[in-house]
Amino acid sequence: MKGIGSRGRALLWGSAGIAGLLGAGSLAMAQAGQTPAADRAAQVELGRTAYAKDCAACHGPELAGGQFAPDLKGPEFLARWGTRPVAELFDYMHASMPPANAGGLSEETYAALAALILEENGGTAPAALAADEVQLARVMLPAPPLQRMSGEQGVGGLSRRYPLPPGPKIPDRFANYTPVTQAMLSDPAPQNWLTWRRSHLGLGFSPLRQIDTGNVGTLRVAWAQALPPGANMNEPLVRDGVLYVFGYGDSVHAFDAADGRMLWTYKRRLPEGTALTSKKTLALFGDKVFTATSDNHLVALDARTGRPVWDVRLTDKSGFRVPGGPLAADGVVMQGLATQEAGGGLIVAFDSETGDKLWEFETVAKPGQVGGDTWNGLPGDQRKGGSQWTSGTYDPETGLALWGVAQSYDTGPLRDLKPGENNDALFTNATLAIVPRTGELKWYFQHMKNDQYDLDWVFDRVVGTIEVDGRPRRVVITGGKEGLFDAVDAATGQYIKTVDMGIQDFIERIDPETGDKFPKAEKLPGRDKGAVFVCPHGGGGRNWSPTSFNPDTRLLFVNARDVCMDMVPTADPSAPGFLTTGVNIQYAPREGHDGRFGVLQALDMESGEIVWETRRRQTPDMGILTTAGGLLFTGWMDRQFVAYDQATGKELWSTGVTGVPNASPITYAVDGKQYVAIVTGHGNPLAFGIPDVIPETQLPPVNSSALYVFALPD
Repeated sequence: MKGIGSRGRALLWGSAGIAGLLGAGSLAMAQAGQTPAADRAAQVELGRTAYAKDCAACHGPELAGGQFAPDLKGPEFLARWGTRPVAELFDYMHASMPPANAGGLSEETYAALAALILEENGGTAPAALAADEVQLARVMLPAPPLQRMSGEQGVGGLSRRYPLPPGPKIPDRFANYTPVTQAMLSDPAPQNWLTWRRSHLGLGFSPLRQIDTGNVGTLRVAWAQALPPGANMNEPLVRDGVLYVFGYGDSVHAFDAADGRMLWTYKRRLPEGTALTSKKTLALFGDKVFTATSDNHLVALDARTGRPVWDVRLTDKSGFRVPGGPLAADGVVMQGLATQEAGGGLIVAFDSETGDKLWEFETVAKPGQVGGDTWNGLPGDQRKGGSQWTSGTYDPETGLALWGVAQSYDTGPLRDLKPGENNDALFTNATLAIVPRTGELKWYFQHMKNDQYDLDWVFDRVVGTIEVDGRPRRVVITGGKEGLFDAVDAATGQYIKTVDMGIQDFIERIDPETGDKFPKAEKLPGRDKGAVFVCPHGGGGRNWSPTSFNPDTRLLFVNARDVCMDMVPTADPSAPGFLTTGVNIQYAPREGHDGRFGVLQALDMESGEIVWETRRRQTPDMGILTTAGGLLFTGWMDRQFVAYDQATGKELWSTGVTGVPNASPITYAVDGKQYVAIVTGHGNPLAFGIPDVIPETQLPPVNSSALYVFALPD
């Protein structure tokens, strides 16, 4: 239910609920078509007809309460609902009533009943109510009268004969709220985690140091909250004591970050049959929280109440999904979309204040566009791939948004170069540097051309400074599934260097000037080649789990799965295969492997050396957090959340959790106390397939989801 505050549902309707409000039937709203859209009075009369037919027996003929249900007007009702938006009333009815058929009535009927209740309580709306969450959020129920309610309806209410003892003062986390600015996002206050990977730079590093290598062993659960059950890959955000997190089924929750007290919840109404996806991140800007939805919308919520401010459709094209999350910068909210349909992926942008669409960028270049002549002569409407399923980052120094783009599974038309053509397939496996306000592409760098292996480069982009040829240089660092990490100039995209984790076996040469990577001829897969063994597996290697970069030590920390693949021709010669060169991919260990498939490394991006490495039997399933306290946090498929010494890779602390920790950990502080938070709920790509390689791996039998928050003892 959108906007329900910490009072919760217990105060809404009492034990009887509003079962009688809707009854077992539904008003046939055929006559609604005869009602002008702005005719509020006619809509109220429709609601009155519906109420008399289905509700009066329980709630009384005048909405004043009956034998089986409470009143729907007057002081008692307004004590529960006064000053709250009609959107909350509508959503509660829509989600909960009738009890045996929740949501079973037409939206027009729910809207008419809400209009009636508003009218009977002395409220007004400028026009007839529509089943639109933004419009409904702007119409408020009247304030309750000042007198204290007696609670004489039945069980419940508070006696006036006995005074309550004084309780603790509950902080108002929104009392001194100020808009989130561009400067805050680029350089957050130490206590905050304002955007994906904490700041616009994508470092995944926090300057907090209260929890350190000496005391982390005493870390314990400070509070926890169950989230809607299902897949959840969300990295929470924290702003001045408020924690925002996405929940399965397209909900957003705001908690007091110190104790887990619920502040508000937004729950989206999704069209029937919508395939639900998790979202890796939310975004903050100004006074709003931005979330993408499973029905391909972008919604702006008031950060203090959870009420929707605007709601826009990302695209009218079919076949898209949004597993990543928005990036907000320069007053613009950008969102990437993934697809396997012809035409390729998209990045779209909207004004953060109004929701007006600003631009759309096609990540698969078409004929006549920049890069449009790199598809081996394939017509534009047949080009596939270029999905975008990880949030971007932003460089405030250059003013550029940095987005990663995935590969193409349609490898068949690209594998063999045709005379006179180019088969690089832009902008697959590339970094795009885009001006947020205009959508102008300032530069791009393609990390792996013509990917025939499903080893994409769509992951996090880190903006940092490293020493190059004896001088500090601002760079963008990112890696592909191969376990190769490129550094390119942040202002121009010029190639600088590549650092190799040492888990790939198919790249025989990297051009030191251009960064072009050349696969071994015998490792090129296809139906005509027989089985080809390649490391790592198309599922990674290094996969979507974000890295962490310490700007002080200039070390990059990364986890990966040291698992290889057999690229096997399809049994049916006419079948295209997982990759359309006619091959499927199967998990396989490399020869002589010791069975420790999980890898955690510290990479020196200046020297190119692996500073340290630690391995586990189980594989990682979580991003990485590093702190100024010398710690590194990450999580593994065996449901262990672990802290390491950042300097050596030594394990210092671990704890088990109920679900797979497959989002990224964060850290923040409230009232001077540091916390570490994680979200569980298996469902990212790394949670699947690996049980074939590690048979004792077990996914939780119930895909629950939860938020765990840890702190040192007081």
